[in-house]
Amino acid sequence: MAPAPGLRRSSRIILVDADGAALLFFTAAPDSSRWSRWITPGGGVDPGETHEQAAIRELFEETGLVVDGVGESVFSIDFDVAWDDADHDHGHAEYYVVRCERFEPVSTNWTDDEHIDVTAHGWFTADELLASGQPFEPYDLPRLLRRTAAGA
Repeated sequence: MAPAPGLRRSSRIILVDADGAALLFFTAAPDSSRWSRWITPGGGVDPGETHEQAAIRELFEETGLVVDGVGESVFSIDFDVAWDDADHDHGHAEYYVVRCERFEPVSTNWTDDEHIDVTAHGWFTADELLASGQPFEPYDLPRLLRRTAAGA
């Protein structure tokens, strides 16, 4: 079944520690393929929310970390969605950088689907992510991690 026409806006956070490593989640696509890849914390922008507000909310919901702000977007991407049960056919994501000390994320506020779809998490530098040989999103994530680690 083809996804329904429509746009899903999302906000994602590159949460980076002092070593330049980012917190990533290994998560399965919400469709019959169950294709898995490493992604940053984040999710959909609710009606009436800005991308920044959604980033702050999603960061808390997915990691337990509370922040007052996320600054300006450092990267955006438009993409097509090919999941067989998706309720949208394309998306727009804004990425933000938040620096923090390394911590263990909590799943207290995850959705039921996230408890099923997220199978691992870890802190990765760009080199570690590439060396893993595992898929990740967005395609430009190693460059973004390097740029973030360099303080850009």
